[in-house]
Amino acid sequence: MSISSSLSAGVAGLAANSTRLATISDNIANSSTYGYKKATTEFESMVLNQNRSSGTYSAGGVIAKTGRMISENGPLVPTSNATDIAVNGRGFLPVTTSTSMANDNDDLLMTTTGSFETDKNGVLRTKSGLVLLGWPANADGKIEESTQIRDSVGGLQPVVINANQTAADPTTAITLGVTLPAEDPKPGGYTTTVEYYDNLGARQNLTINYVPSATTPNAWQMTITDPSGTTATCNLTFDSTRGSGGNLASASGGGYDAGTGNLTFNLGGDAQSPLTINIGKPGSQTPMRQLSSNYDPKGIAKNGSPVGNLSGLAIDENGYLQATYDTGFVKTLYQIPLVDMANPNGLTSLDSQTFKISAKSGSFYLWNAGDGPTGTVQGNAREGSTVDVAEELTNLIQTQRAYSSNAKVIQTVDEMLQETTNIKR
Repeated sequence: MSISSSLSAGVAGLAANSTRLATISDNIANSSTYGYKKATTEFESMVLNQNRSSGTYSAGGVIAKTGRMISENGPLVPTSNATDIAVNGRGFLPVTTSTSMANDNDDLLMTTTGSFETDKNGVLRTKSGLVLLGWPANADGKIEESTQIRDSVGGLQPVVINANQTAADPTTAITLGVTLPAEDPKPGGYTTTVEYYDNLGARQNLTINYVPSATTPNAWQMTITDPSGTTATCNLTFDSTRGSGGNLASASGGGYDAGTGNLTFNLGGDAQSPLTINIGKPGSQTPMRQLSSNYDPKGIAKNGSPVGNLSGLAIDENGYLQATYDTGFVKTLYQIPLVDMANPNGLTSLDSQTFKISAKSGSFYLWNAGDGPTGTVQGNAREGSTVDVAEELTNLIQTQRAYSSNAKVIQTVDEMLQETTNIKR
């Protein structure tokens, strides 16, 4: 009966608008929640089979479909905490729960932002218990590609930061910016001590002797000696022609490579501890020169640093979590990948602005931040809520009017049914 279907349609309208009111309430309540993705409600009509020739119509009503705009990005909000992390663009940070980590469970969760801090064990986590995951770096700060499993969480590990850690950066390269005198050099030559840092961060000294040839003009013999007594000898000849005068003309011996301008010196005779010493390529502007001036070794430069204490953390746009030490040394500790899938809006929404892979979302893939379809990683920032409060308040007024209208339909049907009952009396 049409009047009965009208009552059913009115009830369906009340239920549908109640659902919409629930999503609006959720959105307004979370308008200041970092990383919150607004919920949406869409109405779809329900149509009953109609017999047009009968001259009657039965109302089908309406049904509400809810969803969440997970792919929509909120504004980035700057913060003062270096380990506040947000995704700028597409992609998700890989996280897990404290319980999953304790149970060695590889259950992957995802979020677009988090305020991460180290706990008493050095684990980087949020106050809600989300643990950040990443690919760990080797002792030398390099990420091995073999650990970067892209379609599984097998290579990911909880990010752990030891607040009391120390690190040293051994010297691997020295540039000999030395000017040798072309006129009246000392017969015994010159000696320079160059400080470097060994593999343990200790200060060591290289002794470098420059002895002029007694028979060949513009020729010198350079001898390098380390604390173990290991030596290397290189014979140098300098150019005296117009335009190239003073630059290195040739060099031989001591592991010198004319193609790179570098001399390779194995500290302690160990091939696993090479030291690259740059003196320049013949025929070019070289750091080592011979000019009519005094002996000048002030242009010597080197890399490396002594042992330093951890002073800060930072994450760059490519997802590299780096530690800074009080010596100025910067070392990569982890690389944080970004998780992506075919349909982000198909993810299952969980508490604390986290999401989980579902059949609707498709399988996930771990990208380097900034590669493929993914965005970048932003440190010192949080992603704001995607809720527009003004829009939600407008929707609230519309929903209230629609609810009242459906209630009026039910009231009218009730009055008509009462009239029908009175006819029988």
